[in-house]
Amino acid sequence: MCEKHSSSAKNESATKSSSAGSRRRRLWDLSRDTHCPIIGVCIPLAVLRRLISKALGGNMQADDYEIHVGAIAECSQRNRVSEILQEDLDQRYALTIKRFRIAKTREALVQLWVDAIYQGDVAGAFWAGLTHPLCDYSIQEGMCRDMHMLQHQAGATVRADIVRFNALLEENAILGREMARQQERQTRHIQEKAHEIEQLQQTIVQLRAENIGKESVIAYLNTDLQALKNTVPELASRQRLQQKIEQMISRQHELEQLVRELKHQLLSATRRTAQHTEQTEQHQVQEVKSVEIKHHRTIPIAIQLQQKNVLCVGGRSGNVASYRDLIERVGGRFAHHDGGMEDSQSLLDSSLAAADLVICQTGCISHNAYWRVKEFCKRTGKRCVFVENPSVSSLARGLEQASEELESGQNEEHSSPTS
Repeated sequence: MCEKHSSSAKNESATKSSSAGSRRRRLWDLSRDTHCPIIGVCIPLAVLRRLISKALGGNMQADDYEIHVGAIAECSQRNRVSEILQEDLDQRYALTIKRFRIAKTREALVQLWVDAIYQGDVAGAFWAGLTHPLCDYSIQEGMCRDMHMLQHQAGATVRADIVRFNALLEENAILGREMARQQERQTRHIQEKAHEIEQLQQTIVQLRAENIGKESVIAYLNTDLQALKNTVPELASRQRLQQKIEQMISRQHELEQLVRELKHQLLSATRRTAQHTEQTEQHQVQEVKSVEIKHHRTIPIAIQLQQKNVLCVGGRSGNVASYRDLIERVGGRFAHHDGGMEDSQSLLDSSLAAADLVICQTGCISHNAYWRVKEFCKRTGKRCVFVENPSVSSLARGLEQASEELESGQNEEHSSPTS
């Protein structure tokens, strides 16, 4: 039966093709097996319902399937419905029809159809190709087969799209619920902020009122102050004097600070000078000591102390060894006290009491020790020689002077009984 229907469709198509000549075929010129894909693919369902309603005068009570089947039945012959559908298809796909006119051979026509399939624009190409004057039964059958498979693929794609659409609907519902929660949180946050803003505005109003009150008080106080100024005589001159006193006090503080700085600088300079002087004196003492060490043994001393206790008070610490060597060479016993520089003052009295002869270095002794030595020797009559220069040679001259005084005293003691 299928072969019979196919052969009849083939004969019908061949008959209509031969009768058509070189002009484009009309919808009613095509075989019945092409009407279904043309109506289903090339005309949107809403447009088909509108066109059929227009053809029937607006009196149509049918569902989409009945409209589809009825339109296919009307396309087999020329009538008002087929003419309206023909006009709509030509207007809708005018650009595609114009592009297919350049095909002058069956191979070119087939190539245009294949390109349309690859480009995904098959609706207009299907109508332009089927109505082309060069479209024969073999081209028509190939296009219908391709369209049939494309409809299957489109159905699978639609099913996959439906699955994805349902997943997107579910995801959209989840996102919608999340967005509703976010909106609820945002609304609550906005309400909280609005409440805070309202409280801040109330605070601002209160502060402004307080500020206005304070400004009024300040104005009243300024008025009272001006009145008091007017009642006090010579207030401006007193204020100028007060400012001048404050300036003088500030200047005095600056001068006191300058004096403190100058004192500090003077103290630093004095310390540096003392250090330099001490270093210089130490250097000179070392030089004198080195010279005296070389020459003190050559100093001629014509005295003999005969085991007398000789106390040397003061003098430089670097010369003590030379003092000791000189006194012990002439037979004396040497004792030393630094005159209160480092040795205790209480030891000075005991040292003076044990001494037979006192040598006082006046240039290197404290004032207190000097007067104590002088007072002690004067009170006890003990022999005391004052030496200004701390050198060994000055000590030797002092010893000679003391020896002469001792000898003269002894001679007077021996001569007094005989007389």
